[in-house]
Amino acid sequence: MTAHVPLPADAPLITVLGASGFVGSAVTAAFSCLPVRLRAVARRPSSVPPGAALAEVRGADLTDRRALAEAVDGSDVVVSLVSHTDGWRAAGEGGSSPEAVNVGVMGSLVEVLGGPRPDGRRPLVLFSGAASQIGLPEVEPIDGSEPDRPETEYDRQKLRAERLLKEATAAGAVRGVSLRLPTVFGRPAAPGAKDRGVVSFMVRRAFAGEPLTLWHDGTVRRDLVCVQDVARAFVAAVERPDALVGGHWLLGSGRGEPLGDVFRTIARMVAARTGLPPVPVLSTEPPTHAPATDFRSVTIDSTAFRDATGWRPRVPLEEALRATVDALADART
Repeated sequence: MTAHVPLPADAPLITVLGASGFVGSAVTAAFSCLPVRLRAVARRPSSVPPGAALAEVRGADLTDRRALAEAVDGSDVVVSLVSHTDGWRAAGEGGSSPEAVNVGVMGSLVEVLGGPRPDGRRPLVLFSGAASQIGLPEVEPIDGSEPDRPETEYDRQKLRAERLLKEATAAGAVRGVSLRLPTVFGRPAAPGAKDRGVVSFMVRRAFAGEPLTLWHDGTVRRDLVCVQDVARAFVAAVERPDALVGGHWLLGSGRGEPLGDVFRTIARMVAARTGLPPVPVLSTEPPTHAPATDFRSVTIDSTAFRDATGWRPRVPLEEALRATVDALADART
């Protein structure tokens, strides 16, 4: 452990579960800048960049209840970013089942944290949900008031975990907040923190000289937010939690970007790095297993979260896309 500045006597202990992941490493890096005690926990190796925090790194299988209890022992804040998914167009990570990770960890977490504490204080628990938990949006933009009718098993599991957190909050065991994430992308915050989302997937295809394919005419829109902006949202929630506790809150830019335009921008940026012509962006027939959500546009109104915390996305789309391209280009060398 290394402290770069003296910490206040009452510095909170913030534990990040899933700290080695794409979002988890960015959230860990954001908290490392604060004068807190910081515990980064993950199954895979993780790290904490130098900063104001007094940091420690732990390896643990969080589906093991005892290991989970040890990981969160004494925590004032727990940020749960564990997720079992291979990202875009896939599910499954090996090891534990998706249900055990996406739902089971939260079930164990609220039970462990709901026990008696010497100070009598309820820990704050932040959960990374998904904007797609609502299923097929009937209108745009979505703002979190819509009924939840998830279309995929992953979103159903996310919703079950979120409900476990809300129930534990209502019972007085914890103070829970769910942040439902949009399509997240950007430069990884740590080595090995691979972004498995659609943006990075297409950047890799472009570097491989492969066409960027759409399962529609390219006008379907997604609300894209840079991972560093998402990490700042978690910090904002910790700094101003009172108005958030017990609810779910959508993060978004407020803009729906046509995926055809995004893919053409990626092709152009990758071509600038390789010196080759841009790869084509093509519309193709979708596979039979394509979820209906792939063909519905999404724009997110995050006014409620913004008003409660003061958070705003800062990184412009073009800048974030270029950073993603540069990071993946550097990874190839």
